[in-house]
Amino acid sequence: MEGDIQMYKIMIIEDDEAMAHTMKKQIESWGNEVLCADDFQNIIPAFVTFDPHMVLVDLMLPFYNGYYWCTQIRKISNVPVIFLSSASDNMNIVMAMNMGGDDFIPKPVDLNVLTAKLQAALRRAYDMGGKIPVLEHRGAVLNLNDASLSYLGARIELTKNEFRILQLLLENKKKVVSRDTLMTKLWQMDSYVEENTLTVNVTRLRKKLEKAGLKDFILTKVGSGYIIE
Repeated sequence: MEGDIQMYKIMIIEDDEAMAHTMKKQIESWGNEVLCADDFQNIIPAFVTFDPHMVLVDLMLPFYNGYYWCTQIRKISNVPVIFLSSASDNMNIVMAMNMGGDDFIPKPVDLNVLTAKLQAALRRAYDMGGKIPVLEHRGAVLNLNDASLSYLGARIELTKNEFRILQLLLENKKKVVSRDTLMTKLWQMDSYVEENTLTVNVTRLRKKLEKAGLKDFILTKVGSGYIIE
């Protein structure tokens, strides 16, 4: 992108292969990386793995429409989402914005319009402070903006302490975090907290993770602390 050192990852969710390929070539010509979705029943696993800076999504898709996928993406991420549609009437534009979309590009797509809108949306999202802060492991996404945890499109509600525990362990992935470090992070102002309180919080968090399908997500290192490997 002109004047930009950072390159971006763009995900295209468009079932018209020829159009998707044309847009992919155009966006890659700026030096960016592009993923075209190919499984229109399972968008979210590909989204999480690719971890894009922006999503282009067609309104009319097989299985589920673009509105549906935008709402699913919004559960786990605040990345800019731009809708594509040949039905570019005002009602679709309003609905797209209400569903969490950032912009709307009518079909047939003019590549100059595509370039201008994508670059403008990327500047708005990332020139002021960079990427949306998330921590990811095994497909689970912890959004630091709203303290939410998502896995396979489902949102897992966390208490403030559970969020802090998970954040600290994910920030130190593959390293043992001592109980003392966790206690200090959680209860900085209270020197009278019983050590058992941490165990209770970790146990409750593990049960939530296991219920969501994330078994053995947090491991205990006896005598040391906890680790996410």
